[in-house]
Amino acid sequence: MKIKVLKEEENERLDKYLASKTDYTRSVIAKMLDSNDVLVNGKEIKASYKVRENDEIDVTDNYIKEVDVTPTEMKLDIVYEDDDLMVINKPSGLVVHPGSGNHDNTLVNGLMYYTDFLSDINGEERPGIVHRIDKDTSGLLVVAKNNKTHAILTDYFKNHENIKREYIALICGEFPHDSATIDAPIGRDSKDRKKMTVTDKNAKEAITYMKVLKRYKGYTLVSLVLKTGRTHQIRVHMNYIGYPIYNDPVYNTKKATEFGQFLHSAKIDMIHPITKEHLHFECPLPEYFQKFIDSLETSQK
Repeated sequence: MKIKVLKEEENERLDKYLASKTDYTRSVIAKMLDSNDVLVNGKEIKASYKVRENDEIDVTDNYIKEVDVTPTEMKLDIVYEDDDLMVINKPSGLVVHPGSGNHDNTLVNGLMYYTDFLSDINGEERPGIVHRIDKDTSGLLVVAKNNKTHAILTDYFKNHENIKREYIALICGEFPHDSATIDAPIGRDSKDRKKMTVTDKNAKEAITYMKVLKRYKGYTLVSLVLKTGRTHQIRVHMNYIGYPIYNDPVYNTKKATEFGQFLHSAKIDMIHPITKEHLHFECPLPEYFQKFIDSLETSQK
């Protein structure tokens, strides 16, 4: 959505102005500004900015709106739970929280049915959600059961300390090196606002550490550790270096099945935000992913 400011609309705060021009509340607009989903004349801007005549405001379409979230019974694969947090093994295909066009069948709906104890720092549409993984990415996700835990975990992710996440992915092509560090900033794709890309415009630092686990004919199984946590970071970085994730429906040009990208959040090591004990979690590859790896193993014999 593109909006051009008229002369008679000058000098109004950006967040208030957009609230009058869109269906979004000022609190949602603030989140959109933080995530670069609103740009003014192609640049990041603060909510307090006073709009000027002929300003061109670019607003991402279909951003997550505040919705009434209803509890929904679903089978949750709970890897760990205590009074402060939960660790969930999320299946591929399950959206983490409600968004445009999907209000009822998300992990959040299931969490709300399971327990009344979830943090509310991120609002009614994201109770307990400190971080997320993409719909078609499987594996471990940490959920906060109270606001104190949520705040501490948020600092962990923001400062890149006390928590380490390791992903397993199958990439297309035979990567020639045993390891690599991808240090390339990520921002919105100017041609497709639903996608991210490596760019120097309105981008944020993004660093991914990769290690080869095994090579197959035409594929490579890799381990990936994030130093930063940008939207679609691993998928964008793998595509950027010319080895896109297998079966990725967005960043791989080859046709994908409904399962989506072969990307799995396999391990989490963290310091418990309350007790300060060290916690380690890991979960196996989903069946569809593992069966494909097994077929590659068989073909190599």
